[in-house]
Amino acid sequence: MARPDGGKTAKGLGASRFRPRGLAHLCLTYVCATGAGYLGTWIGMPLPWMLGPFFLLAAASVFGFAMPIIPMGRELGQVAIGLAVGMRFTPAVLLATTALIPHMMFSTLYVIGYTFLAAFLLKPLAQVNNVSAFFATAAGGVADMASVSREYGGDPGSVAIVHAMRVALVVAVVPFLVFFLGEQGTPPVMAATGPVNYVSLAAALVVAYLVAIALKRTPLPNPWLVGPILAGMALGVSEVLVVDVPKLLIIVAQIMLGTWLGCQFKRDLLVRLPRVTFSAVATAGLMICFAALGAVALSYFGDLPFTTSFLALAPAAVTEMVLTAKVMNLDAEIVTAFHVMRIAVVSSTVLLVFKLYMRMKGSQIGSRIQ
Repeated sequence: MARPDGGKTAKGLGASRFRPRGLAHLCLTYVCATGAGYLGTWIGMPLPWMLGPFFLLAAASVFGFAMPIIPMGRELGQVAIGLAVGMRFTPAVLLATTALIPHMMFSTLYVIGYTFLAAFLLKPLAQVNNVSAFFATAAGGVADMASVSREYGGDPGSVAIVHAMRVALVVAVVPFLVFFLGEQGTPPVMAATGPVNYVSLAAALVVAYLVAIALKRTPLPNPWLVGPILAGMALGVSEVLVVDVPKLLIIVAQIMLGTWLGCQFKRDLLVRLPRVTFSAVATAGLMICFAALGAVALSYFGDLPFTTSFLALAPAAVTEMVLTAKVMNLDAEIVTAFHVMRIAVVSSTVLLVFKLYMRMKGSQIGSRIQ
């Protein structure tokens, strides 16, 4: 499985980027991805510019086609999306989001709880050890969970497959569920500002990128998305620099994200571990059901739309769920806050929850966390 930051792919591109064949192959990837996105719009697919490339390139990867991707493409796409979401924060939105902090805490505990139960299901289905089952279903990043599982005797390959299948299934299913529930929001009312000021837009994007770089050295989760959101909030609320991120840039960002997601499927891993793959689909389906049940309670007690609650509790990467909320004109700011809270709590407590899980399973763990 390629690293989440695209390092493996970038290395391959670096060796052949000056060769016409390599450049043509790279261009072919994005021409196909763009065509798939356009086809998605034509047939009325929700999130067509992300899901179209995702479905096409996932199929190509599964059938053994190696499709190169632009180094840092996913990260730069997240910068654009994060800036667009951050610019939507106003003092009123910040106040409303802060009022939901207790709901965020309870929701985070709920997500930890249902992923904890999913580990009990995955172990017998996939026939993996306890360590692999726990970290494969934990609500953390794939790279972090695979790395920690290796330290405690788990199989990082199995962990990576389960996380990839979970994210893929949620990304593939949840936008359709949100679309068919018919609760899409209405586009925000924007002042007539005339043509986009590209100088201001470029300056805002540079600021967002620099903030993301600065936050990479901190424990803050997903700096490539969270950093630009914070930058957009600071620029917008202070009115130092207010820009409207154009729709075309958001479309390009979706293509980058969908392409990266699709290319994460590696035929050799899926073929080597077919039982784990099918078990991952089953546990991901269970998690989606739990998220839907929790969304009913969250929408009632938090006075939120069901679709917003569903995206806030969905067991997927924050970027894709925030993008889904933004494109469908839902409360992307609230979805962001819920997922950032979840990632922060999970990353700081995952080893304590792991210790509890191993005690319940009657298994011994290393001396590191005893």
